[in-house]
Amino acid sequence: MSTVPLERHTIISADGHAGAGMDTYREFLDPSWRAEFDDWRERYRNPFRDLQGDRRTRNWDDDRRIAELAADGIVAEVVFPNTVPPFFPTGQLLARPPSAHSYARRLAGIRAHNRWLAQWCGGANAVRRAGLAQVFLNNIEDAVTEAVRAKEHGLAGILIPTTPPDVSGILPLYAPEWDRLWEVCQDLELAVVNHGGSGSPDYGAYPASTFLWIAEATLFSRRPLTHMLLSGAFARFPRLKFAITEQGAAWIAPVLRQLDTYHAQMATGRIGELKYTEADRLPEPPSVYFARNCWVGASFPSPTEAQARHELGIDRYMWGADYPHDEGTYPYTREALRRSFHDASPSELRAILAGNAATLYGFDLPALDALAAEVGPTHAELAKPLGDVPADSNSPAFTRP
Repeated sequence: MSTVPLERHTIISADGHAGAGMDTYREFLDPSWRAEFDDWRERYRNPFRDLQGDRRTRNWDDDRRIAELAADGIVAEVVFPNTVPPFFPTGQLLARPPSAHSYARRLAGIRAHNRWLAQWCGGANAVRRAGLAQVFLNNIEDAVTEAVRAKEHGLAGILIPTTPPDVSGILPLYAPEWDRLWEVCQDLELAVVNHGGSGSPDYGAYPASTFLWIAEATLFSRRPLTHMLLSGAFARFPRLKFAITEQGAAWIAPVLRQLDTYHAQMATGRIGELKYTEADRLPEPPSVYFARNCWVGASFPSPTEAQARHELGIDRYMWGADYPHDEGTYPYTREALRRSFHDASPSELRAILAGNAATLYGFDLPALDALAAEVGPTHAELAKPLGDVPADSNSPAFTRP
């Protein structure tokens, strides 16, 4: 039973970002790599505005982070990486997959991050945080090893990157060989999560390159959902839990309708000039697997993105703040929720702000309800439509229609 007063809401952000500072990462790095790390660190330059100056400490300072989130009405979060792990050329979500030459030391880098994350999300903070271990897709057995370690150290799932289409030597997610990893994650009840931002090709040094990257980033970020749905993994592993985060939500229902149409057409044996046999066809339409196996972490959703919850399913939709990024809702989470969800019922908000994330990632909801009783927004607050948007916020929650 819920312990939070009915007029207040418990908020779990399905999209938070954190990481350690370089000195701390060094402590968690295997000692055999520390000399090489020191050399790498001398040459590395931080490219991120939200990782500079006083703002950096939001990534790891417990007191500051908990206090700022509580002031914004948030009592718990799913933790994705933010700072740069050892040996990465840039942040995890933007970095391209390691080459054969760099793989060993990049793997050592994410293992340092995963060790730090397990400690940072453990102990007294375990009720507030669900951490996701980073894995690479270069080597199946190494990915399985990281998944097993994630479970052993109390993490809630694994974070898989999106492989760019111009990268060779990495098996695609729809390859049957990945069943080894999906089986382990199903058996250990680990969520498999993909975050937007990775997967774009190398556009080269052209005047249009940076514009092309931002214009097409969503196209490549969205591929893992389709690949997982069509791979048959959810048919073979019906308890496998898969989530996409910070990739929007409104686009998903049209894609599911399109895939279901193809699935139905395949039963005729042909789609245009292409021939299909029953072996090519999934046992169920893709939308069935989405409804059973998939969740969406919708970060700073606009009103249009918020409406997508009805077609996707209220039980599939999770809200995310994207703290501490510039585009996140902090310190205007209440205002962002008023703009997009003022028309939502208390039961809907209970699901998308807390219940669904608790189901997927294993949060102790009664314990969080007790925290929310002190800091959570009231339903009356959130049910009031927003008038003027905050003038000093950079969040798309206030700029998208």
